[in-house]
Amino acid sequence: MDYNKTSLEEQNNKGQIIGKIIDLPKLSHEIEGESFYELKVEVERLSKAKDIIPITISERLINNNILNIGELVYITGEYRSYNKLENDKSKLILHFFAKEIIRQENIDSSINLNNTNEVKLIGYICKKPIYRKTPFDREICDILLAVNRPNYNKSDYIPCILWGRNARFMEAQSIGTKVEIIGRIQSRNYNKLDEKGDIEERVAYEVSCQKLSVLSKLSDIKISKNDNSKSSSISV
Repeated sequence: MDYNKTSLEEQNNKGQIIGKIIDLPKLSHEIEGESFYELKVEVERLSKAKDIIPITISERLINNNILNIGELVYITGEYRSYNKLENDKSKLILHFFAKEIIRQENIDSSINLNNTNEVKLIGYICKKPIYRKTPFDREICDILLAVNRPNYNKSDYIPCILWGRNARFMEAQSIGTKVEIIGRIQSRNYNKLDEKGDIEERVAYEVSCQKLSVLSKLSDIKISKNDNSKSSSISV
């Protein structure tokens, strides 16, 4: 993906996925006479595990064409969030907002079919990073990234997960730190006890970080404009 074609602001949130449609589009909502649909796309990892990614797409992109289950599609867009009220509780809903969809027969040779899942986010840490270790002693750090949405005067809140030395590095970062993350969207099944004590199967969505750059910290605001602010990068 050529990120250099747009301004830095427009690069805050940009992604691409290549996968198979696993359900038919269902009407989600309408805004100013434009209908938006929801569907899910299955994206295979190198490990052969599969991530199921919710997609929001305008009727104008579908353009009365039938999207078939099992069809391979290439989608570019943004990874977004919104709050939904469920059982009197606010729940963060994540989805990939499609800006372009290309069907398999129209995918040209310039598109790297091996790079099936990539998202680039530039945003601010808005909650204290949570560092922990798995039972197998693998280091993990969870962060919530606030990504400004240009021209909408709002932000998307994207959970991100970091591993190994990235996790240790991020644990020391403070709220308000501006970072750039490049990674992949992943889905993860887990079980949770409901209020009745029954086990409920749920799906969590997050961005698994592959490359991390710290762009600025709150302390950088005090630095003179004539000084070059430092950025640090780390990748897996």
